[in-house]
Amino acid sequence: MDNSKLLSSLSYFSVLFAPLLLPFIVWIVADNRDVKHHSKRALISHLIPTVLLVAASLISFFQFFSFRQTSTDFLDSQSLLTAPNSIGFWGAAPILFMMIYSFLFLIVLVWNIVQGVKVFK
Repeated sequence: MDNSKLLSSLSYFSVLFAPLLLPFIVWIVADNRDVKHHSKRALISHLIPTVLLVAASLISFFQFFSFRQTSTDFLDSQSLLTAPNSIGFWGAAPILFMMIYSFLFLIVLVWNIVQGVKVFK
């Protein structure tokens, strides 16, 4: 068994147990050019959903603190009657980003497993 193939494949499979950490360490430490190439590809593929998750978290954070109503208005029963019927973009943005993140993570997961099997053969 070739150690370079094992390290390259492990960089892709790390999406299951240590995304970002293992490919980064392998990329920094490895001397073999092919191992560095595969670990860099794995690191980039692990970064894509992470960046989207950070963006979704920031949007959710700003959406949470951008309510127009104060706490006293919220407790008032009349304000519930005058609330708008639609939630708008900022209300739907966290759900939209969670759906996009889930779909993208599934694609990245399958891609990394396929690449890991290809390299290991």
